[in-house]
Amino acid sequence: MNFSPKEKKFLQTIEEARFATVNNTIPHVKPVSFIFQDDAFYLATDYKTRTYKNAKKNPKAAISIDIYKPGGHRAVIAQGEIKIIEHGPEFKKIYEKFFEKFEWVRRDPWKEDEAPFLKLIPITKASWGLS
Repeated sequence: MNFSPKEKKFLQTIEEARFATVNNTIPHVKPVSFIFQDDAFYLATDYKTRTYKNAKKNPKAAISIDIYKPGGHRAVIAQGEIKIIEHGPEFKKIYEKFFEKFEWVRRDPWKEDEAPFLKLIPITKASWGLS
């Protein structure tokens, strides 16, 4: 899935999104901090969260990133599959980006296998207000 230059620029300026996972019967959505890199979305979670447990059972998920402004709403939404990243070069690369971008990570750092990242690999997407 390729994102346009305007979509990428928008996604680089936003820190919060809503992320939805699903268990067998009901969706679960929550606000998350995220990084957009290499046409994928990365977010941190903990092993005990509903989000992580849902991702282990069902790798399908969706994300919504938007700014609501009457007459000027801008948004990107994407649906796809989750890959769980717990250690290794990709973990280290994403952790460095999170550490650089988010003060809450610098206040409460973690190591490999202590808390995973979820990588949402988009299969479909839509955007508006970014033309």
